[in-house]
Amino acid sequence: MEPINLFDFERLAQKRLPDMTLGYYQSGARDELTLRSNREAYERVALHYRVLVDVSRRDTRTTVLGTPIALPVLVAPTAFHRLAHPDGELATARAAGRAGTIMILSTLSTTDMEAVVAAATGPVWFQLYVYKDREATRSLVQRAEAAGCEALVLTVDAPILGTRERVVRNRFHLPPGLSVRNLSGAGLDEVREAKLDSGLAAYVAERLDPSLTWADLDWLASITRLPLVVKGIVRPDDAVRAVAHGARGVVVSNHGGRQLDTAPATLDVLPAITEAVAGEAELFLDGGIRRGTDVIKALALGARAVLVGRPILWGLAVDGADGAAEIIDLLRREIDEAMALCGCPTVAAITPDLVGR
Repeated sequence: MEPINLFDFERLAQKRLPDMTLGYYQSGARDELTLRSNREAYERVALHYRVLVDVSRRDTRTTVLGTPIALPVLVAPTAFHRLAHPDGELATARAAGRAGTIMILSTLSTTDMEAVVAAATGPVWFQLYVYKDREATRSLVQRAEAAGCEALVLTVDAPILGTRERVVRNRFHLPPGLSVRNLSGAGLDEVREAKLDSGLAAYVAERLDPSLTWADLDWLASITRLPLVVKGIVRPDDAVRAVAHGARGVVVSNHGGRQLDTAPATLDVLPAITEAVAGEAELFLDGGIRRGTDVIKALALGARAVLVGRPILWGLAVDGADGAAEIIDLLRREIDEAMALCGCPTVAAITPDLVGR
């Protein structure tokens, strides 16, 4: 049977990907409690649907940072797409454009950002890690601007890499021919095999800057004209600080359950962050999104849109750009159905009264 939901795509991808790649993509930190909790949070929320609303016409369109998108789903930044498919990030960019949404390209891309933006038919945002080599970081920002990226997404929840035990057991590293292409010019592109850890953990420990503070957000704002989005926040006070330091958007995220195990599920903390930010910035959410009803719940609790990561990789593994595009289209169809059954003809009609325990 052809895959009819995101879980089907994951099962198919499991059969096609090598163990090292599959373990890297699927894994969470330590006991993977937060990884599971992200998903379980949606199961604890009920949709209190409206009736006798004219939903004969429905519109899933919205905007993020002023950019129109066809549905409130963005492609989350994830690393190393060429492990899933030879076309890698190029295929993902084409899929996002075909679906009418935004791709957020990872710093840890296996394809140069310039090539990805050139292949894209829709907007691309650039996710940034800050390196100890600040000139390398500045160069990434300048290249993202020059290439035509429309926003910077700063990841702030990875001062070091959380231990992902499946990844350690597999001694994860990039095979010959693959590298962190965006850092090749700075000599920071190789993710080698490590003796007692994953190669990525060794790379992060050696290359990325664990001394990052709020002052560095000010520095970043001073060297770019692009709007800033801060990704990796689970506390209301941190969300408020991010806005005070110039962030136009905040991604409520625990890194897909891959950093600090027992961190809270993102959906659980979203209402308090929504209240604290009070409309001063746009809120996004990732972690555990697998159904259209999940998207409805996140929007009702204050998210402008959601980010989807792992399922895009399953789509790539199964059928390249077509598979990744089908992932987004499956979500679009499920969102449309859920909007009809909730009595919501538009995204603006998805309001807090729809959700309860």
